[in-house]
Order: sequence, then structure tokens, then C-alpha cells
Amino acid sequence: MSGAVARRGGTGRGGAGLAAGRRRRRLQVLLLCGLGLGAATALALTAFRDNLVFFRSPSDIVALPSPDGRAFRLGGLVEAGSVVREGADARFRVTDGAHTIAVTYRGVLPDLFREGQGVVAMGRMRPDGGFAASEVLARHDETYMPPEVKDALERAGHWNPEQGAPPPASGWNTMRPAQVGG
Repeated sequence: MSGAVARRGGTGRGGAGLAAGRRRRRLQVLLLCGLGLGAATALALTAFRDNLVFFRSPSDIVALPSPDGRAFRLGGLVEAGSVVREGADARFRVTDGAHTIAVTYRGVLPDLFREGQGVVAMGRMRPDGGFAASEVLARHDETYMPPEVKDALERAGHWNPEQGAPPPASGWNTMRPAQVGG
């Protein structure tokens, strides 16, 4: 009987060593899986952060200028009398009633784009303080206003939701906000 026990690896340390080896291998596999999952999560979060596009109003930009040339969405209303079209280029100013940002855009403006209407422009700040838009979106009817623009109007003190619908752009867009950029 002792010979049979010896051939099977014994009942003492030999069996315990085999079980410990399996536990160690499982632990190594679990640690490697955890490390791989952590690395994949870190990569996904980094890529997600780089692709986030934030919405900012002219007042937000004045309060905290855009860092490192990252793209963001500028939203507000197109200031009355500010639109200048020169071929494929367009210049206009976006305001939230408190501040104004000069915008340049090369391309075809949307059909609903006009002075006094809500607009969201995607792009980057230029070194001179103006905004270079790569995409311009206009609101789609006379009653719609993007939620971000509504929030900017509330923060600038030009609209209180408890007093009804947002004010028409033509009513407060004639104010003289502080200008930023050329």
C-alpha cells in the first residue's frame, strides 16, 4: 500500500504542493485578466475624453478661456447686423446677451441661419480671441431653442423659465454686450 501511495504522489506535501500550484496559476490568470481589463478601461476613457465636445456660451468663454485649442461648441444667438458674407466665407457674432464672440466660417451656412436666431457652431478659438467654426447648426423653427442656449440665456439673466418662453432674439439681441475677439 505504501508503494501505491508513493506512485500517486503521496498524501503529504506532494498533494498540497500540486493544489498550491493550481491556486497560484489561477491567481496569476486572474491578475492578468484584471490588468488587461484595467488597461482597456484606461484606453477607452482616454479616447472618450479626447472626443468630448463641450458646449460653451460667450460668457463662459470670457470667464474661462478655452485651454490648448480643443474643439468645443459655441452657442448663442446670431447678433443682429453682424453677418457678413464674402463668397464662401462668412463672419458673424454670437451673443448670449452679456458677451459676444466673433465667428468665422468657411462653407455654406444652413438655410435657417439668420440674424437673431439660435446657432451652435463647432470649432476652436483663434489666437486673436475669435472663433473659427468648422460646422454651423441653426435652429429648425421659430419655437425651438437648443437646451444649451436656453441654459446660457438663464445664466446670463436674459430669461427666467418661470416667466414663460424664452424671449425672442430680436428683443434682447439689440443690447450692446461686451465684445470679445475681432
